Amino acid sequence: MRDQGEYLFTSESVSEGHPDKVADRISDTVLDAFLAADPYARVACETLVTTNRVVLAGETRGPDTITPELLMHLARMAIHDIGYDQTGFSWRNAKIECHLHAQSSDIAQGVDAEGNKDEGAGDQGIMFGYACRETPELMPAPLYYAHLILRRISELRRNNDLSVEGLLPDAKSQVTLRYVDGKPVGATSVVLSTQHVEGMEQAEIKRKVWPIIESSLPKGWMPAEREVYVNPTGKFVIGGPDGDCGLTGRKIIVDTYGGASPHGGGAFSGKDPTKVDRSAAYACRYLAKNVVAAGLADKCTLQISYAIGVSHPLSVYVDLHGTGHDVDEARLEKTLRELVNLSPRGIREHLHLNRPIYVPTSAYGHFGREPDEEKGTFTWERTDLVPALKAAFNR
Repeated sequence: MRDQGEYLFTSESVSEGHPDKVADRISDTVLDAFLAADPYARVACETLVTTNRVVLAGETRGPDTITPELLMHLARMAIHDIGYDQTGFSWRNAKIECHLHAQSSDIAQGVDAEGNKDEGAGDQGIMFGYACRETPELMPAPLYYAHLILRRISELRRNNDLSVEGLLPDAKSQVTLRYVDGKPVGATSVVLSTQHVEGMEQAEIKRKVWPIIESSLPKGWMPAEREVYVNPTGKFVIGGPDGDCGLTGRKIIVDTYGGASPHGGGAFSGKDPTKVDRSAAYACRYLAKNVVAAGLADKCTLQISYAIGVSHPLSVYVDLHGTGHDVDEARLEKTLRELVNLSPRGIREHLHLNRPIYVPTSAYGHFGREPDEEKGTFTWERTDLVPALKAAFNR
């Protein structure tokens, strides 16, 4: 995003009931099941969901106790938790197929540690991380507020709150903010589409969600009523996988930074942490967030690249977008590599990624979330590198 002048920028979010997010949730449920049984299991699980049908496919390596029957049961329970018990998609009678098979031996020999060889990256690729001062969570504001609106509706729905009675799991939001000289100053439009029971009028739904939207935005940021679009098609009864096919990994911009930062292209859900698409993207966010939290810059984009089977990163690149506070970017790149071992093994161990911690990441973004020390989730959101970074740059 530009740092000067006046402009509009938009990001979207989707709820845990969106078809693609249902697929992400099931893929991460499979991953967590394997990691709970064996922290070093290998998983690459893709999920397809459509009208009363779920298909699991991909590659795994783990204990025999994780059977196809168990995984199909866990997928059914994930659908139940999301809240789907509708004619076209129900946890009770959806047909679930499991086509997971053994990991390729060719990939395994490149990734596994053996003799003097360290664990290699699970694939080639580029990963990005980003942080900025637009919100206390150091996330881009349009995405943060788009997530927040849907999270609050979901929490109320799950708690059977009468204020959202009749709203169903599938929902999408979109927030457009006005920026002046690189800083957000207010919302110019909000779009919210939410699935609902038959018979609810558009005006009734708007009355229900209006206070949620208003309370989610900073005071004074609410756009004019004509610029708040609630269920603009007028009706949204058929939703979820019954209304649209869902696939794992189709919401990568929702999962990351809402378009405010480049994206390497690799999806996260269903992949164990030897896959740098996931683990290195988490490491990039971790490093970028700590750079901004340490006061070295107001904005930071970080890129890392890997080759399959090679343990060390091929490159580390930092862009402070002209917001650095007397910080040389080349020196910062060197410092970050010294502070954190950016090999696949180093990232996994530093961020404690070999644990069943991934289901919570499957909706409302992988970044900008509160780390939970007890559960071990979102460790990449910690700012524990701040003292070392400040010391390295005499702050």
